[in-house]
Amino acid sequence: MAQVLEFKLPDLGEGLTEAEIVRWLVEVGDVVAVDQPVVEVETAKAMVEVPCPYGGVVTARFGAEGTELPVGAPLLTVAVGETADARPSGDADTAHTGGAGDGASGREPAAEGSGNVLVGYGTSQAPARRRRVRPAAPTVNGRSRTPEPVRDTRPADGPVPVISPLVRRLARQNGLDLRELTGSGPDGLILRADVEHALALRSTTARDRADTATGTTAQAAAAPAASPGRAASVTRVPLKGIRGAVADKLSRSRTEIPDATCWVDADATELMRTRAAMNAAGGPKISVLALLARTCTAALARFPELNASVDTGAREIVRYADVHLGFAAQTERGLVVPVVRDAHTRDAESLTAEFARLTEAARAGTLTPAELTGGTFTLNNYGVFGVDGSTPIINHPEAAMLGVGRIVPKPWVHEGELAVRQVVQLSLTFDHRVCDGGTAGGFLRYVADCVEQPAVLLRTL
Repeated sequence: MAQVLEFKLPDLGEGLTEAEIVRWLVEVGDVVAVDQPVVEVETAKAMVEVPCPYGGVVTARFGAEGTELPVGAPLLTVAVGETADARPSGDADTAHTGGAGDGASGREPAAEGSGNVLVGYGTSQAPARRRRVRPAAPTVNGRSRTPEPVRDTRPADGPVPVISPLVRRLARQNGLDLRELTGSGPDGLILRADVEHALALRSTTARDRADTATGTTAQAAAAPAASPGRAASVTRVPLKGIRGAVADKLSRSRTEIPDATCWVDADATELMRTRAAMNAAGGPKISVLALLARTCTAALARFPELNASVDTGAREIVRYADVHLGFAAQTERGLVVPVVRDAHTRDAESLTAEFARLTEAARAGTLTPAELTGGTFTLNNYGVFGVDGSTPIINHPEAAMLGVGRIVPKPWVHEGELAVRQVVQLSLTFDHRVCDGGTAGGFLRYVADCVEQPAVLLRTL
């Protein structure tokens, strides 16, 4: 007799607590094999295809595309066993009909999982609990907005049904009492969307009250007013996914790190000539970014104070022997910072190849969480956007970031005479807790010297 197994959203690693369903890869009634990808989800770090550890027939899916689910929430149920070829109907996107156990016998299934696993879930899962049938929730654009009320039986001072610490923090920062909300997630779980919806309603109510108090009701008669069923004059974009992760990280950087910035203009004419000569010799082409990265690793060897982070709890500066170099990459999904591991051991050719590989993966949305974390220093080439300078925000918890502007012809005094040279502005933002201006200035001056006279690098090779 077929057993119905429940597959839950696994822990995707790196402290991620939730993911958004981007695209379902299977339908209810489809036959799936062990380790077959069944859904594509977007975390705060990357797009991930989630494989199912069971083989059988999909009996239910939980969540429409665009729905945000916490780790541990049901994704789908699969019927396995001799009668698994019976195609059940129903989809939990619109009707919560999936069962986690053997409804006929009341026994919990025991099945082996696959050997190909994601971070946080092993080759077998604990028996899933039976789930009660719940009525369908109305949807707006495929996303549940006003689910059926869930009867709250917990005491007034009992635990609030919320897993994600991000949801708790969002509510706390906005003074929202989570006990007043009814969650739209499984078993009444409060999701980020529930908090954002409550905040939007509160904001609308407050604005309407303010309009009434200041007498703007009469003025609204002469112009279209925002009302139920009529589009408002503003657009609200949820801070979630990569955009939300970037916002959280940049806010934390500016909150925790006392940063300072120094900059210098450098004559990059010789650097560009050196690159042209290297590429003319045949073999793989060398990128300017790779030469600047090689310069950074050489500078960090001389000024290791900047290849560090601050442990605020222990009140210690943590210095790293290895350089894991992050670089800013702009994609259609937002800004990401892939990390080149052991950049200090790579030559210009190897760095060029790794930059190209990671950039392509970033644009395709296939970077793994491991490729987006663990950096010790970041190189930001904003010159590709046609700008000369910037004051970079440090990529928390690192201690410094080097920013590089565009390389353009400018008037420059060269060997006592005015000439047109290829000039670039270099900016270093650093954590003032790890060093003082003398160290930061020394690092930046060494980088500029290498840009102006690439032969300086030969002393460190």
